[in-house]
Amino acid sequence: MKAKGTVHKYGDNVDTDVIIPARYLTTPDMNELAKHCMEDIDIDFAKNVKKGDLIVAEANFGCGSSREHAPAAIKASGVSCVIAKTFARIFYRNAINIGLPILECEEAAERIENGDEVEVDFDSGVITNITKGETYQGQSFPEFLINIINKNGLLNSLKD
Repeated sequence: MKAKGTVHKYGDNVDTDVIIPARYLTTPDMNELAKHCMEDIDIDFAKNVKKGDLIVAEANFGCGSSREHAPAAIKASGVSCVIAKTFARIFYRNAINIGLPILECEEAAERIENGDEVEVDFDSGVITNITKGETYQGQSFPEFLINIINKNGLLNSLKD
């Protein structure tokens, strides 16, 4: 399983209120949430993101409240993977539960820049920065996580 796209790069401590501002949490429509994803930190994110793109961030991505809307909005926006130095634990769990692939890799988070073209191989954990011709070793996904992601979330994977 692989992801490939253009990187949208952010810094440390991107919290769930920035990922999807609370003022939009009244709608259950994921497409509507996607229109407002990241707008408090990157007003043009929703119009610039393309299906398959990636988010790369520094440390503690997804900190703040435990709302599931944050990874759901990212996934609905078309992002195929989030790479960061570290994730807030509840964000990490929520992302896996909805089938959004996320990888911790300090070197990738430091070296990858906004606009770089990146490919991620989830089976091996290899992150390739096509723009710079560099590779970084992230943690590969165990089979049960690949199953959750392939089935579009934990609940769907449990149905089988």
